[in-house]
Amino acid sequence: MENLREKFESWIREMFHQRLKEEVCYHNLDHTLLIVEKSREIAGYEGLEGEELDDLFFAAWLHDTGYWEGKAEGHEQRGAELAQSCLSELGIAQQRIDRIKSAILATKVPQNPQNLFEKILCDADMYHLSTPEFLTYTMCLRQEMENLHTENCTKLEWLKKSREFTLSHRYHTEYGKKHLEPLKLKNLTILEKEIEELENQKFKPEKKKNKKSDRGIETMFRVTSTNHLELSALADNKANIMISVNSIIISIVVTVLIRKLEEFPNYTIPAILLISTCLGAMIFAILATRPKVTKGLITKENIEKKQGNLLYFGNFHQMSIEDYSAGIRELMEDSDYLYGTMTRDIYFLGKVLAKKYKLLRKSYTVFMFGFVVSVLSFLIATLFFDPFTY
Repeated sequence: MENLREKFESWIREMFHQRLKEEVCYHNLDHTLLIVEKSREIAGYEGLEGEELDDLFFAAWLHDTGYWEGKAEGHEQRGAELAQSCLSELGIAQQRIDRIKSAILATKVPQNPQNLFEKILCDADMYHLSTPEFLTYTMCLRQEMENLHTENCTKLEWLKKSREFTLSHRYHTEYGKKHLEPLKLKNLTILEKEIEELENQKFKPEKKKNKKSDRGIETMFRVTSTNHLELSALADNKANIMISVNSIIISIVVTVLIRKLEEFPNYTIPAILLISTCLGAMIFAILATRPKVTKGLITKENIEKKQGNLLYFGNFHQMSIEDYSAGIRELMEDSDYLYGTMTRDIYFLGKVLAKKYKLLRKSYTVFMFGFVVSVLSFLIATLFFDPFTY
């Protein structure tokens, strides 16, 4: 039997490493090892021995394997099914497998063990309630439940739920009643103090924190909006420079060089290249600064649903003053709506900036490479082509 247990333990450890999802941070291998150890401890006190002690070893290892797939609901049933399949392969008698499966199913909360074997496994499963690391364990369980999307609550709400569970829980074995229950009650006192501290901090400290937080949020929006506006002004300035420079070049080429092409026909291709470059750069620069005005109407339904940006003129220029004033009042009275609107305003301003700078980059790229090619073509036409040969 010892070799069989070693073979089983080696296999199930490997399965924990292969199949357990990362989100399961509480019902993992460490938790299972604790249950295996504590079930043996309780069994020694209760006088369990022989074949039942071996079966308890298998049950302790298998009781939470239903969590391997990252699902909490029905994990006891999945653990019992795995016990049936793997223990049958090991040649364990069906009568013993049924006892192990029954004990695994008995760990389902609220626990309802029917015999000493099941009571030992149930008490081992809840052994953590009596340990000095009780708060650490319960917060780890909260994290796991959030990871698996089965629970989403504040720390205070979770601790209150833990208090309710601990108060309703009872150990079943004599060992649990004598040794674990008193330690659990001490942990319950610590839990009560933790809850009381959180409740005392809930209002007064949070008010100060919220004021400070509100100032921080306002500063963040102000700085971000200012930066975006400065970047927008910078983009417009760069576009104006590009438009002005290329306009001057085109004017000079058209008024001076075009008239000289009859005398210097070898400059025809360079002139075409230069004009094309300037026109291309100007087009991209103009597109970067071209304004876009939206439909300019936000309905009352949009305001009620907290949709639409009343801070941007393009969204309200066709609204009546009464509707706009009512919308602004609604915006000022609802901080979530206000911050949401400011967030959208910054986001879409960023989208416009991204488009502007992409077009500007194209404009400057066309100008840079086109101007270089044009100058080189003028040099080649001057050095290698005689205008009088045309």
